[in-house]
Amino acid sequence: MTISPPRSRTRWIAPTAAIAVAVLMWWFLTTVLAGADRLLNSFAPQHAIPAIADLARRGVLFGDIAASLWRLLAGLLIAAVIGVPLGFAVGSLAALERATRPVFQFLRMVSPLSWAPVAVALFGIGHRPVVFLVAAAALWPIVLNTAAGVHAVDPGHRLVARSLGATRTEVLTSVVLPATRGHVLTGVRVALGIAWVVLVPAEMLGVDSGLGYQILNARDQLAYDQMMAVILVIGVLGYLLDGLARRALTHRRQQNSA
Repeated sequence: MTISPPRSRTRWIAPTAAIAVAVLMWWFLTTVLAGADRLLNSFAPQHAIPAIADLARRGVLFGDIAASLWRLLAGLLIAAVIGVPLGFAVGSLAALERATRPVFQFLRMVSPLSWAPVAVALFGIGHRPVVFLVAAAALWPIVLNTAAGVHAVDPGHRLVARSLGATRTEVLTSVVLPATRGHVLTGVRVALGIAWVVLVPAEMLGVDSGLGYQILNARDQLAYDQMMAVILVIGVLGYLLDGLARRALTHRRQQNSA
């Protein structure tokens, strides 16, 4: 009789093996194939991973992480405050949806980084243009997913609420809002991923802190191991942020099915 390992242990085997293979390929490309190319060798894991500890020891890494997360959360908050009510309005009023569809689709297809010169001209150098670009990137996933959630509400539920004497405000708060919460969370999760991707190049617009700034700083110092270290930190933080958003969405779905 064979005893299978615990499920909580086996579920980590495949991801761990995939990470090990990726690191091995990374080492092979930058160390073995690179040969005497010192520039490419600077990006190797044996140089980049210790550089993370060096940046933390110098006291710059955690400050840059905090600055980037603050800008990310500020931009997401602005996008949610604007996007959720706008999504409810567009999803509830067919005439408004038809009127705004061309404009929304046009703005949605413009890269948020295209607005960088406009943001700098309007807000100057500093936090505000970065927050503006993050909000511009995060806005449309929230608007469109919220509107889709409103469309997905069963019309019968609204009719039942109205037949029981509920006002439009009560229908919105007791029927529409609970039914669309999952769509809103999905929109926020998608917006989070897009905003995180936009944040790093946006932080190359003259700010003196943040992970994007640290990449430029490492490049100017020809410290390519530190540049790769910051890239690793960006990837890990993005993975953790998406994991938190995914867990919140899963928890919400479990509550709905309970």
